[in-house]
Amino acid sequence: MVMAALVGNAGRLIASSAVRCTCSAPVRTRRLICFSASLQKPQAAGISAPELDFPGIVGDGGFNAAGRAPRKVSLKDMTFPELERWVESHGHKASRAAMLWRHLYGNGKWVESPAVIPRLNKEFVSLLEERAEFAPNLQLRDVHTARDGTRKLVFFLEEYGASVETVVIPGPRGRVTVCVSSQIGCAMNCQFCFTAKMGLRGNLSTAQIVEQLVVASRIVSKDLGHVTNVVFMGMGEPLHNIDSVIRAAEIMVNDKGLHLSPRKVTISTSGLVPQIRKFCRSSECALAVSLNATTDDIRDQIMPINRKYNIRTLLDCVKEEMITHRPGESVFLEYVMLKNVNDSEEDATRLIELVKDIPCKINLIMFNSHPGSAFEPTPLVEVLRFRDRVADAGLVVHIRNSRGDDEKMACGQLGTVLPRSPRRRKQEMQEPA
Repeated sequence: MVMAALVGNAGRLIASSAVRCTCSAPVRTRRLICFSASLQKPQAAGISAPELDFPGIVGDGGFNAAGRAPRKVSLKDMTFPELERWVESHGHKASRAAMLWRHLYGNGKWVESPAVIPRLNKEFVSLLEERAEFAPNLQLRDVHTARDGTRKLVFFLEEYGASVETVVIPGPRGRVTVCVSSQIGCAMNCQFCFTAKMGLRGNLSTAQIVEQLVVASRIVSKDLGHVTNVVFMGMGEPLHNIDSVIRAAEIMVNDKGLHLSPRKVTISTSGLVPQIRKFCRSSECALAVSLNATTDDIRDQIMPINRKYNIRTLLDCVKEEMITHRPGESVFLEYVMLKNVNDSEEDATRLIELVKDIPCKINLIMFNSHPGSAFEPTPLVEVLRFRDRVADAGLVVHIRNSRGDDEKMACGQLGTVLPRSPRRRKQEMQEPA
């Protein structure tokens, strides 16, 4: 989830076009300006999914090229079958992998060292100490608490010199949701999202994504209870880091450890069509798509990915995948309400027409302001009117209230903008890998 801005008093309105319409409803003209409204280049090289060290993937946790020190594997980069193979490849029983897994992820355990696991074979402890890492390079630096009880965990990654943020959202009836990040920054450059101002600095590994949930569980378990839901809606475009994200989600839903329901783990995307197809065919977890506009004219400007995969292409893909590969399930369609941009009665009419044949649930999201943004949130009375118009057409629609916005924890507010290199000038359009 990401963020940027459109206009200000000093900014002239430079883009004006009559909105193309797919229905007979009248269309009002919108005037918008886009600052760097293109997909951003990564700021750091080598952001492909990290290699993993265990049998059948890459290496075996053996000695490095110099032959001096054992190369350690990251335990939280492994799925359970991979951990079993790694343990057995070192001459130990698969049952020890199961014990280790339960202590890594089992409720109330979440161990950080093999030394605290009871009744563990001494040789196995030595193997783990010499060849394995229990926690990835992700240092918890700070925890902020908002007035409504929402918490933001700030982690620091020394290799990037940057922070990533995770949000814990307490809800009614014992619901506890953890919103995890998948990248350091984001390349999608959505104009209403603060994270976009960071650019993309790198991908998080599977272990670094999973560790966010483990640390959050460890912190909040005593006063909030068990984590019940996870949403990949923090910093970054999850499907731009699809391999690590799918593996992290698989670890989260494994019934021997964190044991979340696949329906309670939701992966969000701005609309990467090939990656949506891959995700729907290789993961059991829920899908959310950020739509946020009903015409290509508007979506091109506020979500540059639309220039690559327009609304029709995106929704046709979602419809096909849900009907063919996810029968009986619904996709979540996210729609950030922006005053005088995408919130008209005509927009509501077009939205109904666009999604009427797609099994979906629509979430209307209140826009959360941030420094430098020229967008404004749609007034609540207008949001209610928009909701009622869509609901009257027989669609399932909810209003998602902001949480933690007083401490910059709400949707679209995450991230820290670092000074940009003077050599980085004009952003060029880039198709995500």
